[in-house]
Amino acid sequence: MKQESSQTPTSSEISKGYGLLDSIKTPADVRLLSLQQLPQLCDDIRRYLIDNLSVNPGHFASSMGAVEIVVALHYVYDTPTDHLFWDVGHQAYAHKLLTGRKEAFANQRRKGGISGFPSPLESDYDTFITGHASNSISAALGRAIADRNTPGFESHKTVAVIGDASIGGGLAFEGLNNVANNPNNLLIILNDNDMSIDANVGGLHRYLSELSTSAGYNRWRAKIYNAFRKEGFVTEESKGRIQRFANSLKSLVSGKQNIFEGLNIRYFGPFDGHDVIKLVKILRDIKNMETPRLLHLHTIKGKGYKPAEECPAKWHAPGKFNPDTGEKICEACASDPLNWQDVFGKTLVELARLDQRVMGVTAAMPSGTSVGMMLDVFPERTFDVGISEGHAVTFSAGLATGGKRPFTAIYSTFLQRAYDNIVNDVCIQGLPVTFCIDRAGIVGEDGVTHHGLLDIAYLRCIPNMRVASPADEETLRNLMFTSLKTDGPLAIRYPRGKATTCDWQTPFRQISVGKARVDSEEQDSKVAVLTIGPALNDARKAKEMLKLQGIAVDVYDMIWVKPLDEELLARIAKSHKHIVTVEDGVVNGGFGSAVTEWCRDNNCDVSIHCLGVDDRWVTHGTVAELKKECGYDAEGIASAVIKLLS
Repeated sequence: MKQESSQTPTSSEISKGYGLLDSIKTPADVRLLSLQQLPQLCDDIRRYLIDNLSVNPGHFASSMGAVEIVVALHYVYDTPTDHLFWDVGHQAYAHKLLTGRKEAFANQRRKGGISGFPSPLESDYDTFITGHASNSISAALGRAIADRNTPGFESHKTVAVIGDASIGGGLAFEGLNNVANNPNNLLIILNDNDMSIDANVGGLHRYLSELSTSAGYNRWRAKIYNAFRKEGFVTEESKGRIQRFANSLKSLVSGKQNIFEGLNIRYFGPFDGHDVIKLVKILRDIKNMETPRLLHLHTIKGKGYKPAEECPAKWHAPGKFNPDTGEKICEACASDPLNWQDVFGKTLVELARLDQRVMGVTAAMPSGTSVGMMLDVFPERTFDVGISEGHAVTFSAGLATGGKRPFTAIYSTFLQRAYDNIVNDVCIQGLPVTFCIDRAGIVGEDGVTHHGLLDIAYLRCIPNMRVASPADEETLRNLMFTSLKTDGPLAIRYPRGKATTCDWQTPFRQISVGKARVDSEEQDSKVAVLTIGPALNDARKAKEMLKLQGIAVDVYDMIWVKPLDEELLARIAKSHKHIVTVEDGVVNGGFGSAVTEWCRDNNCDVSIHCLGVDDRWVTHGTVAELKKECGYDAEGIASAVIKLLS
């Protein structure tokens, strides 16, 4: 922890660069400012974010929209003694700037730099790691109750900040349902910007858009409650009954039912989330309440930058841009291959035209997964279910029971949230749901919470599940086509970023389930390199590197993790001394483990060396940097082969 400041900054101490922000080293410095200086601090933060994120991209619109919330929280609360829990963390860049990481922010999301998300490993001000939505209420409730039951910590305050999209997730509802069950002082701030990454969906979103309450009512209610408690008319035993009665009376008078107060959570709002002075006053008024409460704030995603305000979905993570004009700086060429997700999206539309049974499903990511391409053409057969991956899977299972063929596109890291649904609702019944697993493998700058490294391991152990990974776009489209011709669940995993070729839109052909592809074989090769997915491209490069050193290797594109091509494996094990497996995922339980288990069970006399991610967490950096660090890029493969033969 850095030493906290003890004096109010003077005008001479404030840099001309970013005004008041340059004087802030810790939140203690924020609390030394006058209330009237806070709007200027917010403006300075926004200027800093625009300048920095235009050259070192990150999550732009969400962080721009939450600046006043961040400033007001650090002004009113004694952080880090008081605890802030951020949901997802897209909106927490201003929080990083105010907590001693302004200089380090220039390298955020780069290898060796700070994370793009809050992390307790990085700062005492980051109470809980973030990256997946809807968990802030549950985590914050746990901390609030822990402090309440720890001598000397009872006065510590806990705040959960959650967005209007995240609060629609199932875990958020579970947290809300449990909030009033035990005494706590939890404050939930609902950052309602009317957007997630794409437009919000669902009944709760419509409800939040209309919800209102009276500030005068809340003042009157507090006065009456405190007076009754002082006179002994209100006890802990009667408190819940009185709250429910008061909420019912309020609903009767206003003609509106408040879902939060129905759960015995005090509701305040909605208020303007960009009026930082008013926010401070409200937070001070409700800070010391010994009851769970929710503060509903309306904000604008991308606030302070007109292009982002006008099109917030495109400015969620816009990449590099010209800060003066808002023009995106595109480093790609028109002749470059498509992104993997776009190959999927275009193929999905083709399949939907061929087969009326095809349905598209995603969980709040129509643009991120390119399911939005089908949504544009077949809106009645395409479903964005919001941030609710478990529901997406079970909903898809329901579609399948009705004779439909759902293609359910979810990022690998988020599919983890639906594991029970995959097992119980799809695989036990053997339903024909195609899981299109986007962002499988190392994803790069988003780091540890977003890498899709576990899906092979957690899927291949499930009975009835088949798992495949294409090395190229043509194989991806043909695996999707094949899923329509076969029964039962099928998972197809593919990575983030650019694919490999432009000439991929070939006529559909069915791929044999469990059959691999010989990529190249050499005479007298002692080493077989078995790859799954785009790792084939690294293996090809490694082969050329080894060839220059007079070393021959055979390369095989296995395509299927489950079922394995047992016939080919038997031939490889007989004709080679060494097998090297390469996968963009964890080694423990992954593709290499599957090959090792098969060779062991079949008494194969061959050594096996598995390349992938070993038993550790991988942080952030470029995909190339992280694969090199983990030892399964082309150089890592070549090095492994040389060691085996030495």
